[in-house]
Amino acid sequence: MYSQETQDSISAAEQVEAGAQNYKKHSEPTPAEILSWLPKSATPEQQDSAIQAHIKQQPIHWSSEPDTLHMPGFPKGKSMKEVSLPQYYRESYFSKSPMFHPELQGGRVGVAGDPIPYTIAGDNVMTAVLIACFVLTLLTLARFSYLVGRQFKSFFYSAERDADTTETTGEYEFQLLLGLQSCLLMSMVFFFYTNSPISGTFIVQQYSIIGIFTAIIAAYFLIKSMVYGIVNITFFGGRKNLQWMRSFLFIAAMEGIFLFPAVMLLAYFDMSVKTVFIYSVAVVGLFKFLAFCKSYSIFFAHRRGGLQNILYFCALEVVPLAALWGFLQVASEYLKVNI
Repeated sequence: MYSQETQDSISAAEQVEAGAQNYKKHSEPTPAEILSWLPKSATPEQQDSAIQAHIKQQPIHWSSEPDTLHMPGFPKGKSMKEVSLPQYYRESYFSKSPMFHPELQGGRVGVAGDPIPYTIAGDNVMTAVLIACFVLTLLTLARFSYLVGRQFKSFFYSAERDADTTETTGEYEFQLLLGLQSCLLMSMVFFFYTNSPISGTFIVQQYSIIGIFTAIIAAYFLIKSMVYGIVNITFFGGRKNLQWMRSFLFIAAMEGIFLFPAVMLLAYFDMSVKTVFIYSVAVVGLFKFLAFCKSYSIFFAHRRGGLQNILYFCALEVVPLAALWGFLQVASEYLKVNI
């Protein structure tokens, strides 16, 4: 007994043979005619076998005659294989054009457009940094809200009430981390202020520039804290110096939290750099005023030393801040392309 597939193949072959015997019009049938002899249920393999059985491949004979296509009224063109052809006939204006030679590099077609300006919103690295700052700010408000409220209230308390307050090691470490965030955000504000379209172009990438500015600002806070420690221990004692350093660390930490909304508006809501810079100056000025009030309540409240507090504040706050601004300006000029 034959299988169903074998019977179908025998039936298809018999129908092809019957169609070939009845075909008398041409010496060789066309593929369409051969396929018409097969049943509708014929598989592609059966169709291919039927075509190969009745159509024989003929060798291809390419024409060896020269091309006679040419412009009317002009003689026919010469073959480029002729050795006697002069060089000017072989090479023309378009002989090396990439349009006529696909194997050659064509380059850019058309006129180059204006480059897209750099934005924080289009920078994945800076976006990740801002997300990390956002998470750190949320953790601060969630876990240490009592610390923030207590420190703000202490600016208006007397020094005796504030002297007995203590902070844990975790709170100190968290404030230190917020201080580093403040340095980063200040450096970003200064970078985009100096990198305005009329200010020029930096010679290195923006990540390196922001890192350099962050290191300068962090060194400013570190050096200022060392100077504070030396002066306060010398003239006021270790206990008052500890009070002041606690307030100084809190001020540095809170500056970053207040600067963060401005940087976010600059990055994702197209706020002007000038507006953000003015806001940043206002934030720094506000915390300098709080530092002025705190230094008076700690060091000069019982001495009625308002003039001494002004001298103390100018020597240890205003002058270092002006020096920091000048140092950042000089560093940015050295890092820019001089034309």
